[in-house]
Amino acid sequence: MIELIGFSKNYKSFTAVSNFSIKCEFGKITGLLGPNGAGKTTILKAVCARHFASSGKVLVNGYDASEEAELIRTLTGFVTEQENLPGEYFVSEYLSQIADLHALSAKEKLDAINRVRKQCDLDEILHKKIRQLSKGQKERVNFAQALIHNPPVLVLDEPASGLDPAQIVRMRKLVNSLKENHTILLSTHLMQEVDALCDSIFIINKGKLVASGTAESIKTKTGCKTLEDAFFKLTVQ
Repeated sequence: MIELIGFSKNYKSFTAVSNFSIKCEFGKITGLLGPNGAGKTTILKAVCARHFASSGKVLVNGYDASEEAELIRTLTGFVTEQENLPGEYFVSEYLSQIADLHALSAKEKLDAINRVRKQCDLDEILHKKIRQLSKGQKERVNFAQALIHNPPVLVLDEPASGLDPAQIVRMRKLVNSLKENHTILLSTHLMQEVDALCDSIFIINKGKLVASGTAESIKTKTGCKTLEDAFFKLTVQ
C-alpha cells in the first residue's frame, strides 16, 4: 500500500505539491492525472524515496520513506517516463547488472531474469543491444528493470508515452497482468488508459488535489459525460 498524508514538497520559494493526500491499495491500480507541471513526478519520486517531503508523510507498506529510504527502494519498482537505458549494453547484460545492484544471489538473479523475460516478453530482444531496440521494446526493458527485484509496489510515470497504438495495448496488458500481486500507482495523460486500467483516480492541478474517486464518480461530480471533459473542467482555468 502507498499512503501520502499531507505531503508537501518545496523547492526554495516554489511549492511543487501542497498538502496532498492519497491512498493506493494492494491489488488495485491508482491513476494520478494532471497537466504538465502539476506535481505528478514530484509525488512519484517521493514514493520511491528519490527525494523527500518538505512536510507531511510518505508511507510505503507502512514504512516512512524519510526514515527508511533504502528499504523503500527495495519495496518499489520505478518505471520512469524517460528510459535512460545504457545503449551499449545487451538487454541480458543490463538486467544482470540491475540484479547485482539489488544484491541478488546467482540463483536469485537467474530466476529473476527468467521471470521478467516472460512477464515483459523479452525473448526476441534479450541478446540485442539496447540502442538497437524500438521505443516499445525499450519500454518493456524499462518495466523489466523495475520488476527484477520483485517489488510489491510499482510506480509508473507515463509508461505509454511515445508508444504507438499496438504498443499501448501491449503495455496495458502487461500492467493488468501485474495488478493482482502489486500496488500500482500510474501517472498518465491518456484518458483511455485511465478508463481501461484504473480502479481509482486522483487529479492534481498546480500542486493541489482537485478531485478523486472512480472515473464515473468524477464525471458525476463535475456534470461531464467523459473523463476527458471532467479533467479539462478541473484543470483548465
